[in-house]
Amino acid sequence: DWTPFFRSWELHGKYPEILKDELVGKQATELFADAQEMLQKIFDEKWLMAKAIFGIFPANTVNDDDIEVVDGDRKFKFRTLRQQLKKYAGKPNFALADFIAPQETGIRDYMGCFCVTTGFGTEDKAEMFRKDLDDYNSIMVKALSDRLAEAFAEYLHKEVRTKYWGYAANENLSNEEMIGEVYKGIRPAPGYPACPDHLEKLTIWEILGV
Repeated sequence: DWTPFFRSWELHGKYPEILKDELVGKQATELFADAQEMLQKIFDEKWLMAKAIFGIFPANTVNDDDIEVVDGDRKFKFRTLRQQLKKYAGKPNFALADFIAPQETGIRDYMGCFCVTTGFGTEDKAEMFRKDLDDYNSIMVKALSDRLAEAFAEYLHKEVRTKYWGYAANENLSNEEMIGEVYKGIRPAPGYPACPDHLEKLTIWEILGV
């Protein structure tokens, strides 16, 4: 998804429409061309290294708002925050725990944990450009690394859905459909509205052994 890339340069508009925008189209087109050129160098010259780790674990909801994850003899607990907004009568305030089978049902449910990065090498390249007083390319490599990380997360999620977990083995989505999240399943992350507490990252690291 290239739209956030342009936002990082204070160019607001949705890709690819932004390339034809009356106000910023020219600048966006030139920026995009530079990005494509650097992206090719990143791949050809292996500037960056990508790494990922994931696991799929038995899980059940306990105490209404918590998710208990089991890995062999180890047990972990995610404390999910319930929505705090006042809603009209009959509309519930959801928590992520609501989407996992409660322990008392006797149903064994599952959830995945993952971590991806494409950042190894980014800071070295950015510093190299800074030393050459090339702030433009220093920012560019960091902006592209950010987009690559998001793309890697999207790719890993697809691999899990279609191969490793396999619950959507016949999935065949376009890039636009992937960006629109029309696939089955969700990919919430600590720090985002569905689970705003960054401390839950520590639980993920512990489960995955990173």
